[in-house]
Amino acid sequence: MPQTFVSTDRIRSLFTEAMSQMYRTEVPQYGTLIELVADVNAGCLERDPALRERLARAGELERIDVERHGAIRLGTADELFTIRRLFAVMGMQAVGYYDLSVAGVPVHSTCFRPIDEAALNVNPFRVFTSLLRLELIEDERLRSEAEAILAKRRIYTPRAVALIERHEQNGGLTEAEAAEFVAEALETFRWHGEATVSAETYKRLHDAHRLIADVVSFKGPHINHLTPRTLDIDAVQARMPERGITPKAVIEGPPRRHCDILLRQTSFKALEEAIVFAGDAEAVQGTHTARFGEIEQRGVALTAKGRALYDRLLASVRGEVRVGAGGAKAGAYDQELAERFKALPDSWDELRRQGLAFFRYSATSEGIAAAVNGTLAGDPEALIARGHLVFSPIVYEDFLPVSAAGIFQSNLGTDQQQNYATRSNRDAFEAALGATVQDELALYAERQAASLDAAMEALGLAGQQLKTVA
Repeated sequence: MPQTFVSTDRIRSLFTEAMSQMYRTEVPQYGTLIELVADVNAGCLERDPALRERLARAGELERIDVERHGAIRLGTADELFTIRRLFAVMGMQAVGYYDLSVAGVPVHSTCFRPIDEAALNVNPFRVFTSLLRLELIEDERLRSEAEAILAKRRIYTPRAVALIERHEQNGGLTEAEAAEFVAEALETFRWHGEATVSAETYKRLHDAHRLIADVVSFKGPHINHLTPRTLDIDAVQARMPERGITPKAVIEGPPRRHCDILLRQTSFKALEEAIVFAGDAEAVQGTHTARFGEIEQRGVALTAKGRALYDRLLASVRGEVRVGAGGAKAGAYDQELAERFKALPDSWDELRRQGLAFFRYSATSEGIAAAVNGTLAGDPEALIARGHLVFSPIVYEDFLPVSAAGIFQSNLGTDQQQNYATRSNRDAFEAALGATVQDELALYAERQAASLDAAMEALGLAGQQLKTVA
């Protein structure tokens, strides 16, 4: 009798729920954060029926409550290679390459996530996955010691690896196997309070960079944050102190706008957690700071043209207004950010007309009726004007390297800044991964084109193309 396999969407949803429950137990403030975000989101949807209708039309409304992104930091090429295979069981692929060394963080990264629109609307779970760049450790002796420590550890259980292999060989997992896989895979992401190094080694790694100590000193890559999606990050930021949570000084990413773009993120300070060091005659107690809470607000995905404008505007502000760890200049930064970003249109139609952002197109019932009656004609712009074709923003599913680095730095305990030479090494990252990372802009362009083709076909006008303002 042939086996019945569960979908990768089902496995991803099971894993997301298990991860969320585990992290809620390990970091109680995460539970508080989830409750706050749920309250803010409910208020947003109640006050803004147009937002609710737009999210429902795009199939995004149901995913808001389950939406999460996590982040892990790996130490070796083998660990990255296997994590790709593990996430494939959940229908997640590597999208985008991020070089964080430009911001003083010795890692490069990718985002594992679903890429199909239907899968994203079921559960858009993402994991920002970083690989430590040991070659950026200047001290050769410390670099060699870190390599030796990492070479000894095994972050995946033997059973998890066996179930990954079974999925690859059989083309899927049964319901029972999927449940077992989730339980085994979760062990890779669990917190362990016992360091694998001595207090003296930990200090030397920590002095090189706190993130290096976090990656090298433990049994596995504990999940260091799990992030819910809010519809109003400014409201969450303002209300966090009411729940006993202190937010970081500024929200990373673009300013508050009527038409949200890309990704805005904030977080609360990383926890100082008790650990026990290894290798000493008597157990030595210490503390480690790595895991924190984060919240995100997602907007429309920008095209290459839109992203170039975004990057230029953001760089112009960051180059002039620097916010320190105390946040003394947070107000000035926010004000200047809002002022500079007036150069980027804050209208869905202008973003679309100028080719600055990606949109999903659909035929309206009025348009389909006109097509049936044989009274429909015109290009997409004319059809939009007549209400026969509508568009909605395609949500940005990925990350921003400057924002990611800002979150990392704000949770290292200081605004520590290492001056690594910019040495992007995508080839080495993809060699370790064992695959080429997907181009996120190409994925958004494909979704936009496919939606327009389907809409025009429904209207009996296949083959029409969009015209954008140069």
